[in-house]
Amino acid sequence: MHPIRIDSPEVQPFERAHIEAVRKVAPECMVLLKNDGTLPLAKAGKLALYGSGARSTIKGGTGSGDVNVRHFVNVEEGLEHAGFEITTKAWLDGYDRVVTDAKKAFFAGIRREAEAAGVTGGQMMLFAMGRACPEPEYELPLDGEGDTALYVLSRNSGEGADRRPEAGDINLTATEIRDILALNRKYEKFVLVLNVGGMIDLKPVEEVGTVLLLGQLGSATGDALADVVLGKSYPSGKLTMTWAPIADYASTEGFGDPNDTYYKEGIYVGYRYFDTIGYTPAYPFGYGIGYTTFAVEPKAFAADEKTVTVTATVKNTGSAAGKEVVQVYYSAPDGKLDKPYQELAGYAKTRELQPGESEDVTVSFETASMASYDTARASYIMESGVYYVRVGNCSRSTQIAGAVELDAEAVTEKDKNICGDCGFEDLKPERKHITYAGETEEKEKAAVIRIQAAHLETREIAYQEVPEEIPAGPVCTWDQVVSGERSLDDFVAGLTDEQLAYLCIGAYKESEDLMEVIGNASSTVAGAAGETTQQLKSLGTPVLVMADGPAGLRLSPTYQYENGEARATSSNMNGDVMLVFTDEERQAMGGAMTAAGADQAETKAPTYYQYCVAIPIGTELAQSWNDELVRHCGDLVGEEMELFGTHLWLAPAMNIYRSPLCGRNFEYYSEDPLLSGCIAADVTLGVQTHEGCATTIKHYACNNQETNRYFSNSNVSERALREIYLKGFELCVKKSQPHFVMTSYNLINGEHACNRKDIQTYTLRDEWGFAGVVMTDWLVTGGMGASGEKWPCASAAGNVKAGNDITMPGIPADKTDILRALTDPSHPYALGRAELQLAAKRVLGMIRKLA
Repeated sequence: MHPIRIDSPEVQPFERAHIEAVRKVAPECMVLLKNDGTLPLAKAGKLALYGSGARSTIKGGTGSGDVNVRHFVNVEEGLEHAGFEITTKAWLDGYDRVVTDAKKAFFAGIRREAEAAGVTGGQMMLFAMGRACPEPEYELPLDGEGDTALYVLSRNSGEGADRRPEAGDINLTATEIRDILALNRKYEKFVLVLNVGGMIDLKPVEEVGTVLLLGQLGSATGDALADVVLGKSYPSGKLTMTWAPIADYASTEGFGDPNDTYYKEGIYVGYRYFDTIGYTPAYPFGYGIGYTTFAVEPKAFAADEKTVTVTATVKNTGSAAGKEVVQVYYSAPDGKLDKPYQELAGYAKTRELQPGESEDVTVSFETASMASYDTARASYIMESGVYYVRVGNCSRSTQIAGAVELDAEAVTEKDKNICGDCGFEDLKPERKHITYAGETEEKEKAAVIRIQAAHLETREIAYQEVPEEIPAGPVCTWDQVVSGERSLDDFVAGLTDEQLAYLCIGAYKESEDLMEVIGNASSTVAGAAGETTQQLKSLGTPVLVMADGPAGLRLSPTYQYENGEARATSSNMNGDVMLVFTDEERQAMGGAMTAAGADQAETKAPTYYQYCVAIPIGTELAQSWNDELVRHCGDLVGEEMELFGTHLWLAPAMNIYRSPLCGRNFEYYSEDPLLSGCIAADVTLGVQTHEGCATTIKHYACNNQETNRYFSNSNVSERALREIYLKGFELCVKKSQPHFVMTSYNLINGEHACNRKDIQTYTLRDEWGFAGVVMTDWLVTGGMGASGEKWPCASAAGNVKAGNDITMPGIPADKTDILRALTDPSHPYALGRAELQLAAKRVLGMIRKLA
């Protein structure tokens, strides 16, 4: 990899190309929820524009999911680019003043909270991280000319804090309800545009006839919206989560407890729950309309002991061009194990279809994927009975395509039990599942393919043992390994215990300065999140540079070289959260890094530029239901990784939407593990087509709330863990073999996820075949304190023992912990030298592959 240094502040050709690429794909990520014929508009003209997201449009959430771009197009700008005359400048200016004052007051309050808690310096930023100012109440006159109005409602959230079921967050404010209803009644044409990364309860404004889920689409958000409003492109996205009032989710009770969260709903997450109890949500999973209509009809059905295949004919029955998503579900028979009404089995998106045009779409999936996990036997089983396979364009709009009848129970995989006892029985909801007119007749007429259980293969896992210790040997150089003169085993044999330990912790700074950890954690690429150790440079071992994600690369926009190291001259820590600091504090942190206190040589050093492009957030990518589009976005990121010299992208993030309250859902993909796993695999395949570039799928596992995330214990049954929370990771590993996995902060059933050998080694490596490196999330071993109210921090030695190879970013205590575990049998995670060698060797193997 040969990164380039951009010494011009001008917009670069790659930026123009990538922004245009984002603009092109963005409409497929938008979901049209309602349309009374208002969209698309016939032409640009006078437009009354209102709402929190009109000018302060959100391109993506906060925290590591943010991207430092040169510029992104907000809604106001995009509409003006398209020729609209915005007639509500006075309203927009007035709203700016209101929200500026509200944010100052909000973050001043957070600062007072932090000071009262004894939090100072850089820790104050982490105290405020993810805290979004609620939408304020205000009185502004709704003056505006024209017959058309757009109200852009926005919500922000991010790493470090969860959303709240309150006005200004999940719920609408009184001001928003009042103004949206008034505008809907005043204007002949009215569109409610949702610039959000998660669910909003729209019940108070359900009379509005046109609602577009714009989402948060990165650098080209405003231009992409204008294209859709004018019909130059069309929305074709589908929801990846169920929208319903927050009180009606089975996961809401107990959410956000700082110590223990109980996943009592078990496997009944999202549509699996709502469909099973016969509940009608505001908008179901997989739902979305467009500027045209489609008919999806089953055409062919085939099945055997290996594969189930469904072919459907999709016809454009409307008057405009469009794309449709074919969704295939299965309904498994109840037996010893209870089952949801239906589960997603596969999907495919059509090409663009003109009015009257048809396409046959085929979706295939493994027969064994319909198995359920029986904890008592530590096995996946398919119970005897009839498995109905459904096809349609939404979870609530399907027809039965065929059925598979299994004559007896079949065990499809034998595993080990993992993660212990959760301490409760999972919910088994009363089964009042959904139905529809004609379903009974469809079942009676369905083609039934009979399969014998004896013909299904049973997969038995060979679980690995720790290899023998590599005997000590002579020191060799990295060049000798690269040339083939010496092996990796030879190289490991020549390393001391301390060198082995360094390989298993990041390139931390001995100062433990938090601002270094967050803003300047790499000496190679300014603003990168971190890198592997530099302690083996004397042997010629290179480092791997890591950049945050998942909506693009998070780097410092400008930098200089100081003593041969890249140092940011602009902050990598932007956004509202910085309002918790005074102007003087912000300046000292990087807003004017070379203006105050810099020596003369540093001030005169040349400045380089590394502006990145923001792609759509994870939710929006998944809403495309388009594997090719998602791979293309991964390819764009891979190009920028090559350009700027980063090896690891700390993305994709793929935790399950257990609850709409999770503040980080915008980074994630879906409430469904199959969709999550497929989208993450597509991103990975796009990135890893670039030599020397790798993804880091995260956060493994059960990172489903941000409240007290370092010390929160997720109590979850093994069945729910395997079928819901691990399944997406499994699919991604098997489909794309990402080179890195990042573990989560939380505990699972009383032990930190990163310290659990059962999921880091037995499940991830032995059952799924993962061949890469596992790393922790940042500062899980004590950077945020030794313990929470109830649970301790994780152990670096425990990470090594579990198969979590690198503790990031590393603190001095991590090395001490690892070395003590090598010599002290009483250490709770006592290590053999072979275990430390194994982890170090995996890290070295990936350095050789990528660097």
